[in-house]
Amino acid sequence: MTSGCGKKLEIRVVDVFTKEAFTGNPLAVVLDAEDLTAKEMQKIAAEMNLSETTFVLPPTEPGANYKIRIFTPMKEIPFAGHPSIGTAFVLAEENRFDLKEPVTTVHQEVGIGVLPIDIYVQNKTVQMIMMTQGQPRFGPIIEDVNTVAKAIGVAPEEVTKTGLRPQIVSTGLNQLMVPIKRLETLASLQPDFPLIKQLEEGLGFLGCSVFTLETLNPKASVHVRFFAPSVAVREDPATGSAAGGLGAYLLRWRVLPIKEPLTFVIEQGYEMGRPSTIHVEVEHKNYQPTKVRVGGQAVMVLKGQIIC
Repeated sequence: MTSGCGKKLEIRVVDVFTKEAFTGNPLAVVLDAEDLTAKEMQKIAAEMNLSETTFVLPPTEPGANYKIRIFTPMKEIPFAGHPSIGTAFVLAEENRFDLKEPVTTVHQEVGIGVLPIDIYVQNKTVQMIMMTQGQPRFGPIIEDVNTVAKAIGVAPEEVTKTGLRPQIVSTGLNQLMVPIKRLETLASLQPDFPLIKQLEEGLGFLGCSVFTLETLNPKASVHVRFFAPSVAVREDPATGSAAGGLGAYLLRWRVLPIKEPLTFVIEQGYEMGRPSTIHVEVEHKNYQPTKVRVGGQAVMVLKGQIIC
């Protein structure tokens, strides 16, 4: 005997921000999901138990090629990075777009609006996908460094010695940027997840992006770890939304050498055994970010059907 929604849908799993299977950040993509209710989508996302699952729908806004709804195992969110990159990759692989070299631009509809995605193509193969994120917005600087340090499991000096302060930043989601002086410290964090969740709920952000300028790969400028216990993501191996916010933060405080645009690479996921590479580009005027793009590569790891 079976129970559930009684539907059979095509599903894909891709690893995002990597070109090697079983690294990067996994994403489940459910195709042609217009007959699912939000409750059914949430159940499927909980079953997949990945940081996010996306559901592809017909667009409802002018100018959009498609719409996606994004669910963590616990709740729907209006915007995210690796789901945007991964879903565009899946749709390209499924021949849903008329790909033209060198760049094909499509528009995705998400909870924060319609955003362009640039698909870089060579020899009919997707090489890179870059998404434009929401307008950068800077929230409060968190003066209570002691509580933030306690939440991520470090001495306050590891934060203050950077000369920076934790700050909430958004390019679609409010997220907390937390600087750390040393890579060794970042690699050995012992987060207090209940306290992080308390801060998320109390200060109105989703996820804590902890970063250092010390890196493992000389091609990377920043090493990141990301924790979001409020949506059942204890640690995320690659976080595109936070990468955009971090780019805006690093530009505003002139942490990296300023170019026009500011471009740099983030490494993430190494502590989880899922190394990821995220490319960030920040256009700016008078050191204020005006446009943020984030992207990377992806690889297909599963094609099948989900029966619910």
